[in-house]
Amino acid sequence: MTGPIPFSANPLDRASNQRHDDAWVEAQLRAAGSRYLAFSQLNVLTSQHSAPELLWLDCTACDSLAAEAPRILLGLRDGVAHFAFDLPGTEDPASALGLDGAVFSEVRGLTPSLTPEDAGIVAQARALLDWHNRNRFCGACGSPTSIRKAGSSRKCDGCGAECFPRTDPVVIMVIMVVWRGDRCLLGRRAGRPAGSFSALAGFVDQGETIEEAVRREVLEEVGVVVDDVEYHASQPWPFPSSLMIGCFAHAAGDEAQIDDIELAEATWFTRDQVRTALASPSAFLTIPGPIAIAHHLLRDWSQASV
Repeated sequence: MTGPIPFSANPLDRASNQRHDDAWVEAQLRAAGSRYLAFSQLNVLTSQHSAPELLWLDCTACDSLAAEAPRILLGLRDGVAHFAFDLPGTEDPASALGLDGAVFSEVRGLTPSLTPEDAGIVAQARALLDWHNRNRFCGACGSPTSIRKAGSSRKCDGCGAECFPRTDPVVIMVIMVVWRGDRCLLGRRAGRPAGSFSALAGFVDQGETIEEAVRREVLEEVGVVVDDVEYHASQPWPFPSSLMIGCFAHAAGDEAQIDDIELAEATWFTRDQVRTALASPSAFLTIPGPIAIAHHLLRDWSQASV
């Protein structure tokens, strides 16, 4: 692989031991050097003066903008605490800042313009804020929940149940055969444009290993039996909060029978065809862009004898 996969280069120390100490957290919240990243409707605050970049606020600006908004500790970098917070609903949150060139940017579209480190921080912040917004009430008794450990958990105000941010594991795999031309099998989802193919993917079920999930998903979606499964790379995917587990899967046969509920078609492609699509997408074959782990799996498969 060349360079980190987007969202996978987060440089922050998540301060797992320190965040249990309420006094330490309070000191970081008041520290002059602490940094705050604002979100509005899960869009992140950026500066648009030249190239887009994250716009970090200090505690004074954060207090004046949203004094009651909970601050979620992301972690430490060079000893400096980094927090994220979600603005309460306002009609024009960027104008409320009073900062020239400030705008709230949609994360998926912004990511290619960010450094790998900043993209990793944004992924963590977006996923955490979304989880907190979804878990304001207890799943056991329905009472309100409160933030604990600077944002790494919530606790029910009624029954005391504690819940933690969840990450949903997803397997994504390039299926390959090494006979009959050394090819890989890609699918086109229903509703996607003609020629738009990607690696197959699906959620890991309860009580299932990565390898079992790969074999099940491939069999369900294209009717192909997989024998060997090889893990290759992973990617946090904060839409809303998945972990993409990239694998190569060796097919025991090459007769595909698609599940037409999920797929419009599935086609075998050669390494040369994938390399051409990476360099110049066409109506024949277009694959996902570099923000997606599928792009990196296909690039690595096409460039080496995996």
